[in-house]
Amino acid sequence: MSQYKASIQWYKKPSEYFVDLKYSRVHQWQFSTGTCIAASSAPSIVPLPYSDANNIDPEEAFVAALSSCHMLFFLDLAARKKWVVESYLDNAIGTLAIDANGKKAMTHVLLKPLVILGENVVVSDAQISALHHQAHELCFIANSVLTKVEVNPIYSA
Repeated sequence: MSQYKASIQWYKKPSEYFVDLKYSRVHQWQFSTGTCIAASSAPSIVPLPYSDANNIDPEEAFVAALSSCHMLFFLDLAARKKWVVESYLDNAIGTLAIDANGKKAMTHVLLKPLVILGENVVVSDAQISALHHQAHELCFIANSVLTKVEVNPIYSA
């Protein structure tokens, strides 16, 4: 078993009353490596100036975590098959909507990976799809959520 830690830090500004709901949602995520990321609520959920559109919001981080996990497993599986991967680009999209229980939730995440293989790698679209399916099945994050995660690879000649 492994454990992963993050420290989330938020402080009320002295000028904020707080109980009027007019307070900053800007905060910091700090990880065990010492890396700090400026975070905030999404401006679509909490309007400016109480959020910061330049910061990462939890919904974006959720989508990125799913995409990153899938990519890391795909790369590992490809390397084990001796397929040289030159690049991997995913413009993933998460949809926040009302779920079957009437709650707001990240109901769907669409991964759209574009994988460029080395020029000497000859594989079929079916083989790439199978590897994406296997990566999805192995992804710890996808296995941990109720969200429908769809993988729709983009093929490149």
